[in-house]
Amino acid sequence: MKRAWMAIVATVAAAALSLLGTGVAAAGTGPIPRGTSSTSAGKAGTEAGNPSSTAAQTAGVCSDAYQIGTTSYVYRGTDQIASVKQFYSPSCKQNYGYVWVWQSFLDKNITFDLTVGVWSYDRNSLVGKRTVFGTHSQEFWGNAANTITECTSGYGQIYITNEPNYEVRTDKRCA
Repeated sequence: MKRAWMAIVATVAAAALSLLGTGVAAAGTGPIPRGTSSTSAGKAGTEAGNPSSTAAQTAGVCSDAYQIGTTSYVYRGTDQIASVKQFYSPSCKQNYGYVWVWQSFLDKNITFDLTVGVWSYDRNSLVGKRTVFGTHSQEFWGNAANTITECTSGYGQIYITNEPNYEVRTDKRCA
């Protein structure tokens, strides 16, 4: 019985770490990654995140923003339904949360609410928060988050009526 309990505790702990991300890295440090830009997609959104997309420009994302840290994934049961990233703009000195909802989930025609932003560990709150209600859209950018001197993670949450919140953070990055 004790072994079964320890196995359950270990499984829950591993799941929590995978949802919250692990490790610490410095936000906005190092050279701008080359060859990872999605601006070649023009105004279209991409899973990788395109700061030149129509949705990004509507949200006020600076065009030089690039991904920092890991990509995390939102799961509904065993189905991967979205990816979550954090972006940094050197020219605007801002961070942004980003969520891309997978087409396989959108094809189910389920209406959902979505929240995206940058989680600040220093403030213990969501910064640059943007919430969209009753949507079927695919690409979501948070508002600019003045958090480059703080420990942060990208954050995404999907809510479907009568289901639990599906939320995830990317890895923790510190200035």
